[in-house]
Amino acid sequence: MAAMAMSSLLLHPNSGHHKQPSYKITKLPSRKPFSCKSSLLNPTKIQDQNYKLSWINEIQKAYPSAAAGREYSDEEFQELVDRRCVDNVRMLIVDSVQRAKAGHPGMALGMADVAYFLYRHVFRHNPMNPTWFNRDRFVLSAGHGCLLQYVCLHLAGFHSVKIEDLQRLCQLGSRTPGHPENTVTAGIEVTTGPLGQGVANAVGFALAEAHLAARFNKPDVAIVDHRTYCIMGDGCAMEGISNEAASLAAHWKLNKLTLIYDDNENTIDGPTDLAFTEDVTLRFKALGWNTITVDDTHSNMCSFKNALLDAFNETQRPTLIRVKTCIGKLSKKEGTSKAHHGIFDEEDEKQMKEKVKWGNREPFYVIPMLHREMQVQADRGEELEKEWHSKLNYYQSRYPQEAAEFKCLLYGGMIPGWENSLPKWSTSDAVDATRGYSEKCLNNLAKVLPGLIGGSADLASSNKVHLHDYQDFQNPVSPWGRNIHYGVREHAMAGISNGIALHGGGLIPFAATFLTFSDYMKNSIRLSALSHAGVIYIMTHDSIGLGEDGPTHQPVEHLVGLRAIPRLLVFRPADGNETAGAYRVAVANRGAPSVVALSRQKVAANLDGTSAEGVERGGYIVSDNSLDDHLPEIILIGTGSELCLCEGSARVLRREGRRVRVVSLVCWRLFDRQGVEYKERVLPPGVTRRVSVEAGSTIGWREYVGPEGVVVGVEEFGASGAYLDTFEKFGFTEENVTRIAKNLLSK
Repeated sequence: MAAMAMSSLLLHPNSGHHKQPSYKITKLPSRKPFSCKSSLLNPTKIQDQNYKLSWINEIQKAYPSAAAGREYSDEEFQELVDRRCVDNVRMLIVDSVQRAKAGHPGMALGMADVAYFLYRHVFRHNPMNPTWFNRDRFVLSAGHGCLLQYVCLHLAGFHSVKIEDLQRLCQLGSRTPGHPENTVTAGIEVTTGPLGQGVANAVGFALAEAHLAARFNKPDVAIVDHRTYCIMGDGCAMEGISNEAASLAAHWKLNKLTLIYDDNENTIDGPTDLAFTEDVTLRFKALGWNTITVDDTHSNMCSFKNALLDAFNETQRPTLIRVKTCIGKLSKKEGTSKAHHGIFDEEDEKQMKEKVKWGNREPFYVIPMLHREMQVQADRGEELEKEWHSKLNYYQSRYPQEAAEFKCLLYGGMIPGWENSLPKWSTSDAVDATRGYSEKCLNNLAKVLPGLIGGSADLASSNKVHLHDYQDFQNPVSPWGRNIHYGVREHAMAGISNGIALHGGGLIPFAATFLTFSDYMKNSIRLSALSHAGVIYIMTHDSIGLGEDGPTHQPVEHLVGLRAIPRLLVFRPADGNETAGAYRVAVANRGAPSVVALSRQKVAANLDGTSAEGVERGGYIVSDNSLDDHLPEIILIGTGSELCLCEGSARVLRREGRRVRVVSLVCWRLFDRQGVEYKERVLPPGVTRRVSVEAGSTIGWREYVGPEGVVVGVEEFGASGAYLDTFEKFGFTEENVTRIAKNLLSK
């Protein structure tokens, strides 16, 4: 495949041996939009003389040195136009912050040149269809600079950001929140804010592109062919997740990933040398990246253009472009940490406008020609989308089987009846740990879900998540592989999985580790929920029942912490059928992430009464010996491996003539979403004798057992020992549950 390149104009920025066209500044030369592909058709030339003259007048007012009579080449004039457009971008940033009396203008002002150039000359996107599959992806990892992206989205023609939205920055209900949110603003690919997360998301995008390209592209037609760009700041460079993700990007040779480092040498507390003196370029070079430094974009965008060309021509490595910028450009606070956030005083605002000769223009003024200027790239994007659909039609006629699978992925990757592939277990089947049941579910699903892809943080054999009939994702050896090896990088694994889920290629990512290590991943899991990213988190070794590894590896507070995350579905299945039910919901629920917490130890039995269907309601009745209209005398509520203890205790109590109900509360959030009638049918208010049994924190259980119930849980860290001994130490035995139940019944 030909190396990615810009248009012929961009390919020869310094071609002195070719005579450059020149003219006096009384006529605008025809201009071409820069493009990332050398094979693009020549764009339509702009012939509107009034439009040309308008730019000439605007430039002469702004830059008196560009006086009539001076000769400029096409490229020189384009640079003047771009420079004036950047001035307008900066003024919109100032106006938005001043109107909102809030925001983070520092990075936005400093990176205005870079962002404008990307949106005007580089990105292949269609503002009329922001979700076009083969668009370039852009991630703003330094999410506090989102105002810059909002301004560029508005100018580029995205309907999601009108001028009124810029006027409502950070306001309740606006489409311009304080950090970018993909569920709020079309054109925002991922929700960012916690620094470094976007770098991992971008790696996920690039991995998805490389994987799908390897699976579906053919020698005569490439239907997956786009690039991923990401802007990170000094804070992102400091966060560990960015280094984890960057290490993997280089290992995977994701050459279509370009990371632009806004090196403004400032963070909130002051200059970066307070705590950060390493050479980031050398670090990335050691990781295996192609590295380029651009010393000055403010007065010489050609150097940034050439850096991009270098990145496009790289075939083996991702590229880091380190851009030296000035935070708070134009402000009297420029170059200092004071410019990071906050508004400008009246004198500072006045001086900034004077520096760019903005005059007395009203706030939120946009040069009339600027929208037309940006429309050049938008029109090109629309053409590219049409060309892509033509390619797709050709692909479908030539490769119908692959096309059918590809289109299935584009529409979410869900083949009708996929859930029928999930195994079913009977009480006579051999018992296993729920991680073992999970392995069977995953491998069955992989055969019918072409987008299922994922892996573990160096624990695949222990988490039991290897897809046996598929290769590893390794580039260039087998980028079509569906088993991803993340190494010991839990945090990056989760962030990358978010990128895979939000890429839009129908991939369904899963990420596995021990439940106790979910703390390494917590911020990314939270962003999965906030971003509506349907990542499936497979967390094994889910309690003190893992035994010998001891309290460092035995989760206690983790389940309740994960359950507290809004939108996140946390499943703790008790046996094979509940494990299948958890996957049935998690796979179908593409708009929210799920955690499936699984045991290391074998469960006592496949229980009579559990069901995959019951899991869909979060909680349900497993067994009840109450007859006719009689209520049970006591309800035993369990999850995971402890549900067997509840069922065993119930059998003892029933033999003594007691009416006992056993309830599985496999997913709290799903149960809480049920109607009052259903919830009260499962947990009747009239039955106040209740016992919950879960080998984890007791926090949250009081809501389900009520004030008179008893919560059997873990109040301390676990202990090293055989799992049965550990369970006995903490009271997780059939005998103890029975004793507690009898005490309640005697009251």
